Amino acid sequence: MRKMRGWMLAAAATAATAAIVPSARADGLDPTEQKIVAEVRAHAPQALALLEQSVRINSGTMNVRGVRDVGQLFRKEFDALGFATRWIDLPPAMGRAGHLVATREGNRGKRILLLGHLDTVFEPGAAVPMWERQGDRVRGQGVSDMKGGDVIVIEALRALHRAGVLDGARIAVMFTGDEEEAGEPTSVSRGDMQALAKRSDVALSFESSITDSKGQTTATVGRRATATWELNVKGRQGHSMAVFGANGYGAIYEATRILDGFRRDVAEPGLTFNPGVILGGTDVAYDDAGARGTAFGKTNVIANAAVVKGDLRYLDYAQRDRAHARMREIVAHNLPGTNATIAFQDAYPPMAVTPGNLKLLDLYARASRDAGLGPVVALPAEARGAGDIQFVAPLVDSLDGLGASGTGAHSPNEDLDVGSIERGAVRAALLIYRLTR
Repeated sequence: MRKMRGWMLAAAATAATAAIVPSARADGLDPTEQKIVAEVRAHAPQALALLEQSVRINSGTMNVRGVRDVGQLFRKEFDALGFATRWIDLPPAMGRAGHLVATREGNRGKRILLLGHLDTVFEPGAAVPMWERQGDRVRGQGVSDMKGGDVIVIEALRALHRAGVLDGARIAVMFTGDEEEAGEPTSVSRGDMQALAKRSDVALSFESSITDSKGQTTATVGRRATATWELNVKGRQGHSMAVFGANGYGAIYEATRILDGFRRDVAEPGLTFNPGVILGGTDVAYDDAGARGTAFGKTNVIANAAVVKGDLRYLDYAQRDRAHARMREIVAHNLPGTNATIAFQDAYPPMAVTPGNLKLLDLYARASRDAGLGPVVALPAEARGAGDIQFVAPLVDSLDGLGASGTGAHSPNEDLDVGSIERGAVRAALLIYRLTR
């Protein structure tokens, strides 16, 4: 009797708790979706093990062998799920490993392109731990940017397969090997990606998830384009005693005037322009391949050369064109004894905020709410850097930032919230399931 009474009290306590705490099985899911979520959660330890295995392989962009090894690890996972896989080699002169592509042909629902990348910013020998577990967080090379996102893709597809709903879906996956430093020209290194996008209805990218200042999960519906610029300034070399006079102001003063003009007169919301390196003197040399240079000069000699390298990030082409015009105007009004030129080169195109992208965000946010994981809101375009999604966004409705959550990306402190793998896989699996029905 005592045991029975204890059981009844425990049951009553459980019922009371359930009335207060939302159920892990959210009411917004049908029985098949509940099974999908259960499969993700049941295999969370295997997901973390796969992530650890991938992170322990150094795959800095220039480590061609390492990138290929991570690609081979993930390729086996797609093979096991019935995908047709292939490796795309890039021209040897690019010095890049290439890309992994996995496809499933079907006849149902939207045609979906899933994007990730195999490379990290950490080259061999980087003073960053490969894998360091600290409670519910992991520190390591590329854990959140973006091997965690790659694992979310695989775990979402695994859950769909185990639930018996992957057959018939039309899905293409592309994990690039050079996202952190894309091979040039990008018309070649991203040509296959764009070809896949043209045969798709939706593109989903699994760059790291970002939490906003209110603690809300976000997804990315727009990203700024990236470009580079180079400023070259010439001055009249001569004795320093004549600076400001017959020999003019010299190249370094003119470069300084131009940069300050950019700062004062070009800025507008959503636009940034950063001078990353500057060299000045009477003998200047810059090595683009090594991103380094040398300068020689003496304090009693007016500098006759200066070079500045920088980047430019803009929301759309109209903003880019305004920035170009203002910067060129500032460059053209030279101090006495100097002249200057500026050149621009586009890199990543903008990902515009479109109605189609916003609709995808709504579907993703609904999946999150239905699974009991809370809302998902749009991240401002200027709040993150460039990514592969930008090469396909002009061609297809797109959504990014669906990956793992962490902090310190690209730094020795890059880490990962372990639970974000499960949450991301649940959201992604539900979204893919709903899009393919």
